[in-house]
Amino acid sequence: MSRKIVAMPGDGIGKIVLPEAIRVLEAAGFNAEYIHADIGWEFWCKQGNALPERTVELLEEHKIGLFGAITSKPKDAAAEELDPALKDKGYVYFSPIVGLRQHFNLDICIRPCQSFKGNPLNFIRRSADGGYEEPLVNAVVFRQNTEGLYAGVEWTNPPKEVRAALETHPKMKKFANIPSEDLAISTRIVSRPACRRIIRSAFEYAKKFGYKSVTVCEKPNVLRETSGMMLNEARNISKDFPDIELWETNIDAQMMWLTKNPETYGVIVSENMFGDIVSDGFAGLVGGLGFACSANIGDEVAVFEPTHGSAPKYAELNPSIVNPIAMILSACMMLDHIGEEEKAAKIRKAIAAVVEEGKVKTYDMMKLRGSAEAIKQGAATTQQMTDAIISNL
Repeated sequence: MSRKIVAMPGDGIGKIVLPEAIRVLEAAGFNAEYIHADIGWEFWCKQGNALPERTVELLEEHKIGLFGAITSKPKDAAAEELDPALKDKGYVYFSPIVGLRQHFNLDICIRPCQSFKGNPLNFIRRSADGGYEEPLVNAVVFRQNTEGLYAGVEWTNPPKEVRAALETHPKMKKFANIPSEDLAISTRIVSRPACRRIIRSAFEYAKKFGYKSVTVCEKPNVLRETSGMMLNEARNISKDFPDIELWETNIDAQMMWLTKNPETYGVIVSENMFGDIVSDGFAGLVGGLGFACSANIGDEVAVFEPTHGSAPKYAELNPSIVNPIAMILSACMMLDHIGEEEKAAKIRKAIAAVVEEGKVKTYDMMKLRGSAEAIKQGAATTQQMTDAIISNL
């Protein structure tokens, strides 16, 4: 039976890499109808909404989405680009992918960071004998996707009732003489049910795929309440998984250790912002954002996306030079989610073969500057990389 997948190219290179992923899916024998959905900067500028309701309705109906990339800018910059007819009418830009996560409660974000043999971008380190070694990195980051500092509960010039409530805390005394118009406040909100859900998901994943440890990466020595809740819940849940070790790290120390001994880490679980940080850190050890895939999973709806941005400076290059592998790996995560594990494994095997063979490399894999000149220097185009993967299926 043909599935229906909501395809959301978005902005910039999202419009380039998503069709390439669909080419690979079709070549692997995955039968689906791809329903285009509007999302991104164009719709903010023209309609005042980067996430149109019609797109939300499509996901409500079909449940599965493939997403490319979006352009996101600070509040003032976004307001400047709004259509003149819409200015000063109360429109406020909000990231559409964050909007999707919160609307559908896509609270489980999974970001695998795994090495491909032969990738020239893989992490290496000096060995004790003066040579070099290339450890296998196989970390999977579980990021709580809807709460924390990304929950969006923040103010510049907080209302009187908000300020009054905050001033019941003794730590607010130092800000007592600062006018409200000179205050910007962001809240870090963590709920116990969401903590339990992301942590238990991390342990269940570790058990299913044979990982020996789950690391809670937080900052409980400073963020005593929010990180403290994450850590306490992890300690409780770990009792249900006696064969899996619970490790505890602080986010700042973790960013140092991941470049010392990344191969020792298995599954890592963090709050929203810390998960974002540590997953990008590990992605840098396995090839960078050109290899970084992710899943956003809720009870009913799931959206799969590469973690790179829209990279508008590359979007107009013809031929395209961007690496499509992150988008293709995200499509593999979609296949896993809907029970097409065999096709997903087949595609990953083809990607591994292309990378290890080393004959076809995009500009990032050749460590070249991202420009049209990269093609002249031997870099493969986006389409050539896709062709190579398809030829290995």
